[in-house]
Formats: sequence, structure tokens, C-alpha cells
Amino acid sequence: MQENYLVYLGSVIERQLSKSLLLTTLTGVSFILGTLSWGAMANNTPTAPVTNAEITNYAKSVLEMEPKRQEAFGEIKKLIGGNEIPKIVCNDSKSMASLPTTAKSVAVKYCNESQQVVESNSLSIERFNEITLETQTNDKLKRQIYNTLIRLQNESTAKAGARNKQ
Repeated sequence: MQENYLVYLGSVIERQLSKSLLLTTLTGVSFILGTLSWGAMANNTPTAPVTNAEITNYAKSVLEMEPKRQEAFGEIKKLIGGNEIPKIVCNDSKSMASLPTTAKSVAVKYCNESQQVVESNSLSIERFNEITLETQTNDKLKRQIYNTLIRLQNESTAKAGARNKQ
């Protein structure tokens, strides 16, 4: 059985994102990934091809979840002090067992919020995890998601700039 991680896009995308000044806020998308994630078991059934709409919804979910993940990670890090943060998989309560109660509640809150984000972007957690798993072996899909992340980030920056001029 193979674990799958929410927001996992692989080290290739992390390196590509860090090259772009415009996307520096996205470098954490796969940074310290094992800390707050959704798990999914890989199965031998092939997944349906990923549509353009799903790629866009996946990228929107990643962009919306990343600040929440960073915030939760920071809070947990403060709460546990200098100790190493264990890998936290949202659908595996055992992965949170070693956390102090307050840190565990931060992780649970993040997991609940991330599920809501994914679902608000018209994806089920299962489909999000299928796409995530597919990115680990499908470079074309990984590149499409990366390009969509860039496009969405550029659109967001352009909208923010237009609002500031008004």
C-alpha cells in the first residue's frame, strides 16, 4: 500500500516554483510535505484521465491550502518546541498520536479546512488524492498542474495590481 499526500507535487515542481520570483509564495507547496497531509491508499485500478477542469480545480485547491498548511505547520512547530514534527496524514489518526493535545487540534483543524477547500473546488478528497498520486509518475500532468499554478498566480497578481490602481 502506498501513501499519497495532499498537496504533494514533487521536488521537481518545488525547484521550478522556487525559480520564479512571482511564485515564491508557492515554494512551500511541497516543502516539508510529510507534516500535514491527506493519505490515500494506492489501488491497482486505473484512474480516469484528469480533465482540464480538474487540473484547474486541483491547482486552485493547492493555492488556497498552502497558506493554511504553512500556518498550521508554524503553530505545531511552536507548540512542540525543538522536537521534530512527525509526518501527519489527515486520514490516519495514528499519525497524530504523538502530538500534544493542542498541536493535535491544530492538525485536525487544518485537515478539516483542507477537505473543505478541496470540496469547494469541485473535487472529492478521493479524486484529489488520485490526481496527487498520478503526479508522482506522470510528468506531463505534473507540468500541466505547474503551468496552471503559474497562470492562476499571475491572474491573482494582475487582479491585485488592478485593485491597487483604483
